[in-house]
Amino acid sequence: MIEKSDFPEARAAERIVDPALSEEDSDLELSLRPKFLHEYIGQESVKANMSVYIEAAKSRKETLDHVLLYGPPGLGKTTLARIIANEMGVNIKTVTGPAIEKTGDLAALLTGLQTGDVLFIDEIHRLSRQVEEILYSAMEDFVLDIMIGKGPSAQSIRVDLNKFTLIGATTRAGQITKPLRDRFGIVMRLEPYTEQQLTQIIQRSAVLLAVPCERDGAEELARRSRGTPRIANRMLKRASDFALVMGDGRLTREMADIALNSQEIDKLGLDSLDRRMLEMIIKGYGGGPVGLETLAAALGEESVTLEDVCEPFLMQLGFLSRTPRGRCATDLAYKHLGILRDGQQRLD
Repeated sequence: MIEKSDFPEARAAERIVDPALSEEDSDLELSLRPKFLHEYIGQESVKANMSVYIEAAKSRKETLDHVLLYGPPGLGKTTLARIIANEMGVNIKTVTGPAIEKTGDLAALLTGLQTGDVLFIDEIHRLSRQVEEILYSAMEDFVLDIMIGKGPSAQSIRVDLNKFTLIGATTRAGQITKPLRDRFGIVMRLEPYTEQQLTQIIQRSAVLLAVPCERDGAEELARRSRGTPRIANRMLKRASDFALVMGDGRLTREMADIALNSQEIDKLGLDSLDRRMLEMIIKGYGGGPVGLETLAAALGEESVTLEDVCEPFLMQLGFLSRTPRGRCATDLAYKHLGILRDGQQRLD
């Protein structure tokens, strides 16, 4: 049974375009999450490869190789991990890297797994060094080498484990150590979704949530969802509220536009913080370069928010470039904000 404890890192959402998991998303995603590969929209290459690996493992009556899923937040790594467990017909245990504080915590998780079960570790790059080293032998030889006691009286105990599949998920693949990465037999990257795929996801979610949604309304939400299903579903829920109160309940393009404009989300999916960041670089620092910490102080925001939430999307759009000297706004950013290079507002 899935419980809220599966989402220990959930928090209150501050921005509708923040791809991180919020407390509100926990309940929403439970109701919308697909359970099998044929229900999973997008990530065609990942699905095709995973179906082969799963069928091969089932044909050989073996456990599936350990799987590492990486990519930006909100793209469906947790969903895919649960789908893999469902396709294999096994149970899954879910935990985040920071929650495994001691080697004893990891030992308790691993010894509780039955043959073939899946252990899903989200944010696996945040495992402590001690825990990670214990994990090596568990992944490779399915044994636990645990030290009991300290000093001269310390003893090493070897515990045999049932064969299991570890699925790790991370948004920062570069922070995973090479020894840990090398122990994953399957490594897959999840890519941002296209507008067409997001439209399909929104329409599917609307049916499950019993929200009357016209295709043009779904397309408008998809266009502003920054390539992320989690954001798309969050926008759908907010927009459906506007459709219910201000319209006849149907989510049309007009209703979607009204709802997102009220949240200060523009046609490309930029919100007020994204635009403030670009405007500060352009108007405050002549287009850049400007350091991240300086920019964060000027905006009154955490540098990690700018780096993890704003920058990836702005760089994806080509509005921002990172140089050794700092961040710079591009010509496309000037054009989108309607600002000339000399700092004067466009008249058109």
